[in-house]
Amino acid sequence: MDNISDLLQRRYAIQQQLGKNAGRQTLLAHDRQENQQVVIKLLTFDHDFEWDDLKLFEREAETLKALSHPNIPRYLDFFEIDLPDAKQLALIQSYVEGRSLEDYLKAGRTFTEPEIKQLVKSLLKILKYLHGRKPPVIHRDIKPSNIILGDPCGICEAVRTGNSIGEIYLVDFDSVQTLATQEGRTVTVVGTYGYMPPEQFGGRAVPTSDVYGVGATAIALLTGKHPADLPQQDLRVQFEQAAHFPPTPSFVDWLTQMTEPDLKLRFLSAQAALEALEHPQFQTYEPAPIQTLPIPTLTIMGISLLQNLGMGCVTGLVFGGLMGTSIVPVWGTLAGAAFGVMAGMALGFVNGVVLGVETRLSFYPLTDARLHRQTMTNISTMLIGSLGFVLLAGSLVEPGMISRWILLAVGIPSVVIAGLAARMSGRGFAQWYESISRRK
Repeated sequence: MDNISDLLQRRYAIQQQLGKNAGRQTLLAHDRQENQQVVIKLLTFDHDFEWDDLKLFEREAETLKALSHPNIPRYLDFFEIDLPDAKQLALIQSYVEGRSLEDYLKAGRTFTEPEIKQLVKSLLKILKYLHGRKPPVIHRDIKPSNIILGDPCGICEAVRTGNSIGEIYLVDFDSVQTLATQEGRTVTVVGTYGYMPPEQFGGRAVPTSDVYGVGATAIALLTGKHPADLPQQDLRVQFEQAAHFPPTPSFVDWLTQMTEPDLKLRFLSAQAALEALEHPQFQTYEPAPIQTLPIPTLTIMGISLLQNLGMGCVTGLVFGGLMGTSIVPVWGTLAGAAFGVMAGMALGFVNGVVLGVETRLSFYPLTDARLHRQTMTNISTMLIGSLGFVLLAGSLVEPGMISRWILLAVGIPSVVIAGLAARMSGRGFAQWYESISRRK
């Protein structure tokens, strides 16, 4: 700390260094003028300096200056310092007394489910304030080391009495961003691995990105482990088996939706997450969100018929033409293709009607996309397969031995191909329905 200038030393008594990394220092000091403890953040323009650091530092100062919340450090001052061989920027902010959640985790402290819920409720209320700003303020680095648990004595009392766990403070806004800064500019990728949602790795951050950080922090408190050290499946953190205690099913569902890798499936706002936590009886974890307006029945039926008629015609045309070519070239090809188209249309029509009706009766509006895809695929395959075998069996009742072998040679592949085509049709229709249902 030798480079601390006389300008700082005249007013601030430096007490200790809280943190240091390339070009940046964080100091705890006593403000002699106001007789209070403060935090001083310094950015030095030296050989480690990068322009992105300046952008983030100035943005932090601007953001804190515009904020006024009892659980966020207060902006006090911002100024330049000229050193003999360099220049510094100093950001002065109020000091939050307490210990970070990271310190408690390293000390081996475990948190109960009610305590974790109190903590995340407080965090979500802070996020409601930040995201409600114009434009919304996104913290982008919510993690245990940036969350201070105030009033240590109150914490001990809370353990004994079951009362409030204490005040929660969100600090360290050096990664902060507003939605306005994203538009038409290159966004710096910041955050901490394990607490960052996938969209942040691409430089995109939205309010629900902070929601993910709160969920990941809750998982760290629940398990005592860094989320990046827990197993994953399809980018979803598998935390339940690593928990210090069996969490309630509703809390598991809530945490799962908080940390959904797909932001469309995550809670869309801190308010939505808070309401789901406070009223778990109304909470539902859905693999796909329900559409705002149900899709009209005629649209469902029309798309189902078109999807299946189209697939049936194409399949019948190709297979019928190939089979006709093997019997009588040219005329056989044309006759086979025509017959294939008619058969494909008939089977496609039946399949389309059944899928449309089943979707309208059992999946309206869509709440479980995975089950719908599986159901549509299975219905198509079984339906067309059954119809094909019935028709094949009926055609084999009268013909002679030679004709029967010809029918078997043609009919069995036809049934198999029709079943595969129907399977593709069912899946294609299900994917369309899932896609249109997600539109907000």
